[in-house]
Amino acid sequence: MEEVSTDEAPPSIGPFSQGVIDDGQVFVSGQGPIDPDSGEIVGDDIREETHQTMQNVGAVLEAAGSSLDDVVKAQVFVRDMDNYDEINDVYAEYLSEPYPARSAMQVERLPVEIGVEIEVIGRVTE
Repeated sequence: MEEVSTDEAPPSIGPFSQGVIDDGQVFVSGQGPIDPDSGEIVGDDIREETHQTMQNVGAVLEAAGSSLDDVVKAQVFVRDMDNYDEINDVYAEYLSEPYPARSAMQVERLPVEIGVEIEVIGRVTE
């Protein structure tokens, strides 16, 4: 198992890696709308939060020799399911068909006060 780390995504806030590579796959820990430079939450609405979240996911994938095109499975954690359609609209801008397998669930709380967190599994292509 190999750790994935990049300054282009926010650092982990606990005893876990931004991602790990194992057996040709990269497992990206949950990413949220945190600016990697300032550490501040980005966005005044769920669309902006989702854009930053997907950028952070993409940065970890790239650091692992993968990309958003290589995602095979995603999990989306949403604080308010009323935002589901807006999250989907932005999510679809970053991924291509065939879309990865995915689950989405509403959660009561996340580790920081954000509206969305996304984790993925992808293929390592480099």
